[in-house]
Amino acid sequence: MPIVEHLHPQHFRISTDPTQLDIEAIHQYLSQDSYWAQNIPRETVERALAHSLNFGLYAPDGRLAGFARIVTDYATFAWLCDVFVLPEFRGQGLSKWLMACVWSHPGLQNLRRKMLATLDAHGLYTQFGFVPLPNPERFLELRTPNPYGVPTAN
Repeated sequence: MPIVEHLHPQHFRISTDPTQLDIEAIHQYLSQDSYWAQNIPRETVERALAHSLNFGLYAPDGRLAGFARIVTDYATFAWLCDVFVLPEFRGQGLSKWLMACVWSHPGLQNLRRKMLATLDAHGLYTQFGFVPLPNPERFLELRTPNPYGVPTAN
């Protein structure tokens, strides 16, 4: 898949170039600040990045400002995950721009199904056509609770 770049009028940039990813910053956010991947090992993040279509969102000074990851076969299915914009860059419309860039990627066109899971960003994703599952009884999951040793409440 070719590398795709997008430029924002305020000099932010999105790139799918894996060599530009700040793995340390991505790992730090996921393992310490996300609600879905607390304590995720760096090796697990590295393996996930190696097998995904990644979108790095970069500030004008080149620092990582946000991120999104797609797990896909490029033919029928895509799973959006690990989406974040770092706190200092929020409130500028960057998450919406990130989603527009993700879903405009040439490798993600004409897929039969695109899915995601979110606790609190339904308002963002419904702007891109996502809706609750119409037939949730058709979907099953095999879930491993607390895979990274997240402390649980007693």
